[in-house]
Amino acid sequence: MTRCRALLLALCLTVTPLPLCAAAHDGTLDAAQSQAFRAWFVRIVAEQLRQGPTPRWTQRDCVGLVRFAANEALKRHDPAWLRSMGLSNQYLPPEAALSDEQRQLAQRWRQHDGSSGAYVGAIGLIQHNSRFVGRDINQAQPGDLLFFDQGDDQHLMIWMGRYLAYHTGSTSAGDNGLRAVPLARLMQWKDTRWIPDASNPNFVGVYRLWFLAK
Repeated sequence: MTRCRALLLALCLTVTPLPLCAAAHDGTLDAAQSQAFRAWFVRIVAEQLRQGPTPRWTQRDCVGLVRFAANEALKRHDPAWLRSMGLSNQYLPPEAALSDEQRQLAQRWRQHDGSSGAYVGAIGLIQHNSRFVGRDINQAQPGDLLFFDQGDDQHLMIWMGRYLAYHTGSTSAGDNGLRAVPLARLMQWKDTRWIPDASNPNFVGVYRLWFLAK
C-alpha cells in the first residue's frame, strides 16, 4: 500500500466519525449561520486574490489562508473591520447572528492531544477539525476544502463555487503565492497529482469544517 493510500484510509477512518467527536465542541453553526459563514469565507478569500494579501494575514501558506479566512468570517463586519480589509459596505454577504463563543471558533482549533488553540496545521485541520465529505468534487459546497497528500507535503485548496483558490506556500517579489484555478483547467493539468478525482491516489478528498451544518 502506498503512503498516500495509507493516509487516505487513516483519514477516512479518523474523520468520518467526527460528528460524534464534534459533540465535545460547543457552538456548532445552524444552517443559516453556516450559509452566512460560507459567503463571508469565500468573499474574504476572493478579496485576497483580488487585492493581494492583507498585512493582517501573516501566516501565508495554504492552511494559513483557511485559518485567516475562517477567523475573519466569524468576526463582526462593522465599519472598522471593512476599512481594515479595504472593503466598502456594498454588495456584502448577510451578517450572521453569532454568539461570542461562536465568534471564537477559529481561535479554538482542536489539537491532536485534545487541547485547542489558534494554530493548526493542514493535517490537524483535516483530522480533528473537519468532516470527510467524499472524493467527488460535485459534493463540495463553497468554502469546503480539498486535501492532497504528496508524500512529504500536504496541501489544501478551497472550493469557491466555480474555481479553486489556494496559496502555494511560497512567495517572491513578483508572486504573492495566491492562485485561482478553474476546475476545468485543473482537471486537465499535466501534473496529475493535483487532479481532484477519485482515481488520483494523491487526492484524499473533500472536507468540511466541523462547525458547519451539513
